[in-house]
Amino acid sequence: MNTTYTAAATEIGSVDVGLLAVGMLGTLAYFVIGIAVLGVGFAVLDLATPGNLRHQVYVDKNPNAAILLASNHLALAVVVVTAILTSSDGFAQGLADSAVYGLFGVLLQVIALRLMNVLLPGQLVGLVGNPQMCGAAWAVGASLFAIGLVNAAALT
Repeated sequence: MNTTYTAAATEIGSVDVGLLAVGMLGTLAYFVIGIAVLGVGFAVLDLATPGNLRHQVYVDKNPNAAILLASNHLALAVVVVTAILTSSDGFAQGLADSAVYGLFGVLLQVIALRLMNVLLPGQLVGLVGNPQMCGAAWAVGASLFAIGLVNAAALT
């Protein structure tokens, strides 16, 4: 009976608590970087769109502004996830890669938004300021998400 117990214990193995703790701290560090990049992305989007986007979405409950915010957040999330997944295996370099490429992705999204504002008929001022939901908001939102996917793929 002792032999069976010893064999079962050997098969199960042991847990390196120190390695687990280091992994949890790494997870926390990457999470903080990712959330910070998303926060910067929100702040930059708020500055790049007409009016106070936060107020339009959460106070005025403007559906067009909400579509723009949601689609851009999804796009940036894909960019941030890709930046983290493709970052260097070294811890410090990986964090730096994630932050730099994530922020670069934010910049590229803003450039795309500015280009859309110039190239599309009408302006985002009218779209975002309109309290009635319109199809153009969905089109812009889908375009921003598609641009975010291309942005993320470019990071690999």
